[in-house]
Amino acid sequence: MTRRPVGENRRVTRDQPSREPYLVRHDYGMGALWWWITAASAAAITTTFAEVEVIDDPTTVRAVESWSLDELDIADAISGPLAELYSKRKQQCQDPAFGKLLGKSRVYFRLADAEVDLGGWLSEHASCAADWPMNPPFDLADPQFASNEISREEFERAWERAARHEE
Repeated sequence: MTRRPVGENRRVTRDQPSREPYLVRHDYGMGALWWWITAASAAAITTTFAEVEVIDDPTTVRAVESWSLDELDIADAISGPLAELYSKRKQQCQDPAFGKLLGKSRVYFRLADAEVDLGGWLSEHASCAADWPMNPPFDLADPQFASNEISREEFERAWERAARHEE
């Protein structure tokens, strides 16, 4: 990754947080879009844009440094290539359930399926990218998922019932 030079006359004061580039990915299921976004923190990025994750795995970051990715300041990304994700997050922030699931290391959902009437799908999601084997990560700040959360006990009971049904 090429670092942008900082002008000699720029000065950082205590009121201005340091800013650094973060590797950001928007996984849309069949692929992903990647950027380097300069911001005050990773949290500033994930609270500004829906459906993105900040990648901090050192191995992934090193591998991606050789890619030719757009480098954006967070302010430019808002009106640029991430404008739609910014608008979506702005709308989500109006919902009282926004962010309710953030900070949980593991969450359990019962998700409806319009095509199959079996009471929905059960889904377990961890906050670790290694636990996302084939689907994009869930944006746990998205308020739509808060109403679908179930307890671990409810998830385990349903899983056991389904396993017994398969026998």
